Amino acid sequence: MTVRAILNAKGHNVLSVPPDAKLSAAVKVLSERRIGAVLVMSGTRVDGILSERDIVRVLGERGAGVLDEPVSAVMTRKVINCRPSDTVAGLMEVMTSGKFRHLPVLENDRLVGLVSIGDVVKLRVQEYETEQEALRDYIKTA
Repeated sequence: MTVRAILNAKGHNVLSVPPDAKLSAAVKVLSERRIGAVLVMSGTRVDGILSERDIVRVLGERGAGVLDEPVSAVMTRKVINCRPSDTVAGLMEVMTSGKFRHLPVLENDRLVGLVSIGDVVKLRVQEYETEQEALRDYIKTA
């Protein structure tokens, strides 16, 4: 299975905030949409990613006053991405070794989606269920 299969199932919609948005506004987006991360973008360029972990870390370090600062002061700037042709197994390895849960998907240097560890787990569970059903059918007909 590939990242393309995940995007085909979940869609290509990606939420983003501009780098100059207040952190409090980004927190509101995460809360309202019930998501764990949002891309920080200037036009079509990915400048960074802001995750719940980034927010908790900076709140712990600097206190609630940071909520009035721009997202660019808090976001993770080094964003690892993947391609639609990447395998799900490869994606799991990158996410595990990098200790992050979200990856932007780029095709020809253009953002085409965002995948989360939840998307990966959902796909893997579906694969296992399909495999189990095929084995049951095989056993019944043997």
